[in-house]
Amino acid sequence: MNEPWMSSLAGEAVYRARVRGCLLGGALGDALGYPVEFSSLERIRAANGERGVTGLLFAGDSDVARISDDTQMTRFTAEALIQAHRRERLKGIGGGWALLVRWAYERWLETQRHPGPEQAAPPQSGAPEGGLITQAWLYARRAPGNACVSGVAQMYAPDPGLALDGKPGEVNPDSKGCGAVMRSAPFGLVDSADGAFAMAARAAQITHGHPTGYYAAGALAAIVAHLVAGDSLEGAVLRTLRLLARHSGHEETSAALAEAVDLAGQGAPTAEKVETLGEGWVAEQALALGVYCALVAPTVQDALLLSVNHSGDSDSTGSICGNLLGARYGDHGLPHEWVERVEGRAQIAALADDLAAEGVRR
Repeated sequence: MNEPWMSSLAGEAVYRARVRGCLLGGALGDALGYPVEFSSLERIRAANGERGVTGLLFAGDSDVARISDDTQMTRFTAEALIQAHRRERLKGIGGGWALLVRWAYERWLETQRHPGPEQAAPPQSGAPEGGLITQAWLYARRAPGNACVSGVAQMYAPDPGLALDGKPGEVNPDSKGCGAVMRSAPFGLVDSADGAFAMAARAAQITHGHPTGYYAAGALAAIVAHLVAGDSLEGAVLRTLRLLARHSGHEETSAALAEAVDLAGQGAPTAEKVETLGEGWVAEQALALGVYCALVAPTVQDALLLSVNHSGDSDSTGSICGNLLGARYGDHGLPHEWVERVEGRAQIAALADDLAAEGVRR
């Protein structure tokens, strides 16, 4: 990652802010949506008033808003990319990122199987030690997706040297759930749009083999990469649509993205309009909902709330919307009073800073 605009200290500061914003924004959207995941819009409004969710919701007497598996897996993705960059920078070992990502997801799966770090299995030979797997707060099972759990358990590492061909992958070939999309934003923080697309799509195949499942993951990473480079959100989406068109089997993902852009041009947003794009359980719908809300709402707060007030996978659509807004506006553009109440905020920010430092050093 060495974009021309990063050639100055000011450019590096903008980059760091956007990396932080992307990861913190994703966690914030996740935390806003997690309490109402699986709830219909009618139930959300019955419990929270006609406007639905208007801020963070807390469990019991806690004043911390919980994150879900979306942020957990996003953090493990970021950790793997940090490790890959360090290996290349310090040891000259390149090209092993796919295996590192697989190992990272296997560490995440350990956090879903055990009550704490003491019970986690030791790393495989050659796999990194320490890191996120030692953080006890991540050992919380927050409705992980079936395809993510079953896919990671198969211990498959895709070959990053193979071209994407639009054919079903080896693992869960019929699965296009949103579990691969919601964890893929970090790829867009460390590479160009083309490179991020390819990396995210390949990494998605660790768990989701349907072409739409992995192309939607690649599309999110590409959009993030364009935003980090200073593009507008609409421009980033349109450029990503052109990138998608070069790949066989892209049609379902492209149609969903195009529908989101068209809907954003049709006046003021409503929850009912959001729901015309789907519920977000599958990859292309989750991506489209996140993109639409980020495009159409007048403020960051409005966009985040719009992205979780619907019948469906509210934490994933909120997370995707937050990733986009944070990459566009940086962490300073996020509502601070909300961010400071998100579970693991300090640890997420520290991981983002480590990822940004690796990006700047390349």
